[in-house]
Amino acid sequence: MTDFTLHDQDSAPEDSKPLLENSQKAFGMIPSLHAVMAEAPGLLEGYQRLHALFQDSSFDKDELTVVWQSINVEHACHYCVPAHTGIAKNMGVDDEITEALRNETKLPNDRLEALRDFTLAVVRGRGNVDDAAMKAFLDAGFTKRQVLEVVLGVSQKVMSNYVNHLAETPVDKPFQKFEWTKAQDKAA
Repeated sequence: MTDFTLHDQDSAPEDSKPLLENSQKAFGMIPSLHAVMAEAPGLLEGYQRLHALFQDSSFDKDELTVVWQSINVEHACHYCVPAHTGIAKNMGVDDEITEALRNETKLPNDRLEALRDFTLAVVRGRGNVDDAAMKAFLDAGFTKRQVLEVVLGVSQKVMSNYVNHLAETPVDKPFQKFEWTKAQDKAA
């Protein structure tokens, strides 16, 4: 395994220092993911920008969580599932939604289920989504804009999920209580 540095303000490349300062202000700490990403300033900047853009999309807090966690769970991200569990709690997302996403069980309403189904179709098909999946998403009341915003969310999560797999990013202390293992891995 390759060890990746968990950068702080002292060890980070110069171009990453203001980005880590942004992380510190936003989260009250430098998340381990950001500390790893700091090795490549462009990656950290891109990730932070995509995160802000996705949060400013037309999705509400529950829908943001469904997109994020559907991707995190699909990618079996040991870091992002616990982190987004904590983030969802801070955003006031109902625990029933969070638990359904973490455990890959039925969501509390058909609209959120349609969002998860479409998000997973985009991820699994690498953007190749059949007409039936597109129709089901739009029939659930989502828009063409939101089709594209799912792509934005996928882009953000690919960056974080892949980095966490490569770096085996340690889960931050505040999120350790939300430790997670993919349902199929629990049975094995």
